[in-house]
Amino acid sequence: MVSRRIDEEHRASTPLELLFDLTFVVAVAAVAAELAHGIADGHALDTLGTYLMAFFAIWWAWMNFTWFASAYDCDDTLYRLLTLVQMSGVLVLAAGVPAMFEDSDFRVAVVGYVIMRVAMICQWARAARADPSHRATALRYVVGVGLLQVAWLLRLALPEGVALAAFVVLAAAELAVPLWAEQPAMTNWHSRHIAERYGLFTIIVLGECVLAAFTAVRAMIDEDGLSLELVLVAGGSLALLFALWWVYFLKDSGGGLERNRHLSFWWGYGHYVVFGSLAALGAGLELAAEAVTHHIEVSDTVVAAACAVPVVVFLLAVWALHAPMGAAPARSAARVVTAVLACLVVVLLVTAGLPLGWAVVLLVVPPAALIVHHHTTAPDVRPQSRAEA
Repeated sequence: MVSRRIDEEHRASTPLELLFDLTFVVAVAAVAAELAHGIADGHALDTLGTYLMAFFAIWWAWMNFTWFASAYDCDDTLYRLLTLVQMSGVLVLAAGVPAMFEDSDFRVAVVGYVIMRVAMICQWARAARADPSHRATALRYVVGVGLLQVAWLLRLALPEGVALAAFVVLAAAELAVPLWAEQPAMTNWHSRHIAERYGLFTIIVLGECVLAAFTAVRAMIDEDGLSLELVLVAGGSLALLFALWWVYFLKDSGGGLERNRHLSFWWGYGHYVVFGSLAALGAGLELAAEAVTHHIEVSDTVVAAACAVPVVVFLLAVWALHAPMGAAPARSAARVVTAVLACLVVVLLVTAGLPLGWAVVLLVVPPAALIVHHHTTAPDVRPQSRAEA
């Protein structure tokens, strides 16, 4: 397990990495579904806090594996087995999600998280043994991650009032480990491989929007008659999925990362906001489909906000992450701010009486405007083939 080259040609996601991502589909769907149920029952703020904690565990475990694999993926038998152990941990964590939201019981979820992280410790121990030039870095990961897993298990014994503060402290410590561990020698992550991996996970969380559109379509089939508002929610959800996907992939982020390797932590950590907002949007859209077919405890304004706020957060996060690398969806921050304000206006319109179906459709307009502006002011540049280069 020696460090791979950062300039390796044709580096792409492996079949094992794609299988690894597949297990996270279940975990993301579980937390998004619980978020939708909590908002529908009128417990939006309490549910949001649990959602952010649960999503942190999912995102952090995925991110650590992704960056390690970019530097050390040797695809031998032991590497595969340890990765399969991590996948098992993801499913255990997903199984513990309902208890987290309903009873604030983190035991099963923490056990799943620790399974993933212990497997990651074993991977770093292998790297420390095989790669002398990065041994100090790898050993720091072994020590830091190992101590934190003990701390996560001990947290389960704390009373509920202290447990939240302990979670914040331990999450901050998890974020600090890579910053400390990478100081002796930065691991050799591959810029285009990392960009592809993050793009693939973006598509996974966008799947929650697909699920929301499917929920609306299924409701149309189950209903005796078609409802215009339900048709609008279904069509708007699908159009919003297309628009946000387009915004994220407007430019080549791999090239930007290659030119700005010093922004790796900004890119890696900032995607918690991107991924979390997209999964939350899926929950909001599913809630909108439910609101137009059944009575729920919350008002249309709350449902509209559950759809609009994630779009706002996504647009701001994508711009903030891509702008330093020259891959933002708009050259001017003013255009992004205008799009954000337009999304918030949709919530005000719902408060004034606009039906939810039309609100979902109108939320498509701001990201679509960014796309249109990009393609009308900057012509597409086709990547050169090797022969042309």
